[in-house]
Amino acid sequence: MATYRATVEWALRETPEDFLKGRYGRGHTVSFAEHVVPATASRHVVGKWAAPGAVDPEEMLVAALSNCHMLTFLHRARLAGFTVLRYRDAAEGVMEKIDGDRMAVTRVTLRPEIAYDGRGPTREESARLHHEAHEECFIANSVKTEVTVEDAPAS
Repeated sequence: MATYRATVEWALRETPEDFLKGRYGRGHTVSFAEHVVPATASRHVVGKWAAPGAVDPEEMLVAALSNCHMLTFLHRARLAGFTVLRYRDAAEGVMEKIDGDRMAVTRVTLRPEIAYDGRGPTREESARLHHEAHEECFIANSVKTEVTVEDAPAS
């Protein structure tokens, strides 16, 4: 078992009256053991009150799924005897209404582009490696969101 910690910190920079009217900045920080990340609410949700140059929770979710899949895929590829030279994923998440007015990230599509040294996996081998990576990914195992992989041909 492992324990992971993050500290989220926000402070009011506007007046209390502005806060009560919903006119306040959503910029904050997310701190980990060794890193501090500027964070915000999604611009799609709060518009001008989002902090420029900061990452929102929905983006972090998509990145966490992509990151976990990549790390697990690299492990599975190594065990299968393939040497990965480069891995790039232009992941995309979709947020939409569910159950009336509730919102959720309902789908995340991973689009890995992978370069190998020597022979890369066949389409079937690649699909198996991605399936194994998805099944083993701790983050994918932790969410209800549909996660699909659009496998690009090996380069």
